[in-house]
Amino acid sequence: MSQTIIIARHGNTFLPGETPRRVGGATDLPLVEEKRARAAGKYLLTNGLRPDRVYAAPLKRTTRTAELIVEEARWNLPVLAEPRFTEVDYGPDENQTEEQVKRRLGEEYARANALPLPDDAGVLALGEKYLDAWNARAVVPPGWRVDVEAITRSWRAFAAEIPDGERVLLCTSNGIIRFAPCLLEGERDLFCRKHDLKVATGSLSIFQRDDDRWRCVAWNIKPFTHHA
Repeated sequence: MSQTIIIARHGNTFLPGETPRRVGGATDLPLVEEKRARAAGKYLLTNGLRPDRVYAAPLKRTTRTAELIVEEARWNLPVLAEPRFTEVDYGPDENQTEEQVKRRLGEEYARANALPLPDDAGVLALGEKYLDAWNARAVVPPGWRVDVEAITRSWRAFAAEIPDGERVLLCTSNGIIRFAPCLLEGERDLFCRKHDLKVATGSLSIFQRDDDRWRCVAWNIKPFTHHA
């Protein structure tokens, strides 16, 4: 058996100089640039990685990124909606700046661990502990509405649905992509020790299955650093 999943993270949704916010599935922002998606399309075309099918989570940023990849690579392929991979729900931190997110989580950390509330810098440092665990091991911070088991089931079901010999492209978001290593089964923990689970906007990751075993052959490739 042989299957391939190419995973693309959508492009940028904030302009240079604009303060980014943490946006999940409840905030449907459009792309503000095309460069990253087009660079991903060039990379896939140059490296002979034409998919048999293209999927995107049904949000403006993910759908448009997939459309631009296909357009740039000159593939005559439709972009199919895949609602199982719509971005996660950040709950009270939805559409908040990273400083606001860290502050709320820091106060939550102090309460949960019966610590005296430190000064603002200390609160932010405590909040960063939760975000570090999210980026390193996909440990969900308190208050976020993320069904880890459902996302894991979706990745495994999606992988199992790919016909033998086919390659698919899926465009989704950062919160969803970090659970893709569940395909690695017993090697997931080792993967997490070697890689940051947070991937860049416009980046690509590739998983392949050979002999009934999935492996990650590329993680967080940044084509936009090589293409203008």
